[in-house]
Amino acid sequence: MNKTIALFFFIMFVIGTDTFLISPLLPILSSLYDVTTDVSGWMVSSYALGYALFALVAGPISDNLNRKTVMIYGLAAFALSTFLCGLAPDFWSMCAFRFIAGVSAAFVTPQVWASIPLIVKPDQIVKSMGIATAGLAVSQALGLPMGSFLASLSWRAPFFVLAAFSIVLIFLTVFMPAIKSSQQINQQSIFNRYKHLFSESHVFIVFFAYLLFQTGNFAAFTFLGTWLSDDYHFNVAQIGTAMLVLGMGNFIGSFFGSRYISKIGQTKSLLGGILLMGLLYFCLPFFPSVILVEISFFLLFFFAGILFPIMMSLFQSLNPSARGTIASLSNSVMYFGTTLGAFIAGQLYAHFGNFNSVTSFTAAMFLLSIITYKASGILGAEQKVNKPAS
Repeated sequence: MNKTIALFFFIMFVIGTDTFLISPLLPILSSLYDVTTDVSGWMVSSYALGYALFALVAGPISDNLNRKTVMIYGLAAFALSTFLCGLAPDFWSMCAFRFIAGVSAAFVTPQVWASIPLIVKPDQIVKSMGIATAGLAVSQALGLPMGSFLASLSWRAPFFVLAAFSIVLIFLTVFMPAIKSSQQINQQSIFNRYKHLFSESHVFIVFFAYLLFQTGNFAAFTFLGTWLSDDYHFNVAQIGTAMLVLGMGNFIGSFFGSRYISKIGQTKSLLGGILLMGLLYFCLPFFPSVILVEISFFLLFFFAGILFPIMMSLFQSLNPSARGTIASLSNSVMYFGTTLGAFIAGQLYAHFGNFNSVTSFTAAMFLLSIITYKASGILGAEQKVNKPAS
């Protein structure tokens, strides 16, 4: 494995652990800060909102800079803001520090997706995307249970450990080779870069399909911990253990999914995977045992692990001269979906008092995403996905 790709794996592991950490901690933090279920979702949404807003600027800026330098400064800010989360004395302080952590992450992870097509051969792009995505999966398989275990000792501990791990990654990134865009577009303003990117109508449709998918995905994911606590009376450590199975499925799907994709094609993999995830989410609250729930967790995130590299490689094929802009925008769209999904799910959960109202919404979003992806027309041109950078 390329050493830089291996480093990307660990960067995504740390960012992913921080991104998903709040979900299993929501019950304990809601009690600590004395906030209701619908309001507690803002501890997820504040991070997502910070990421979504600043990624729109971070991407175009990074297209003209050494991506290594951007990662180093982003990781430094991320380490500091994550450490401060562990010191948050009240709900609004936590939301503020989570917002800053999201802003910091917006300058880090898009560099990973934008750098991969520049440092690997075209036929290795999806596989390398899968390895980086596996970092997110391992964050769920190992990072979340470890974080939940640490939280059972002290809710502050996971944030402090993540901050320390981030500092280690900063030193490793210093020794990474410089990664500069193959095309310089200094003459273009940020507005003109987005205008040029969206000059083709299918680009907007692809991003909208992704927004629908992530809105539904994070609506359900955000309240998985709350659902397990309410319906199965799980404590924070038990929720972390349940997330272990979820993460294992994501890891296997993202790390080995490229073989599956090569056999049946990207179109069938993408659309079929979204459809199966929608069916599983819809059925999830009705399963009569924890064992069936755990099996569903595994399958859900196995398919998610296969889907994410396909979606990222599709984005990177849209415009090779603006990979950083595209990577940041795709992540921004994901976190806008996270913010919207967490808000809607919180309202549904609080109003109806059950998780199936949330998973029904998720299934509906997935169905709309399938329809929108098909309408974009990009799935009929799979040979463009792995084309080399100009």
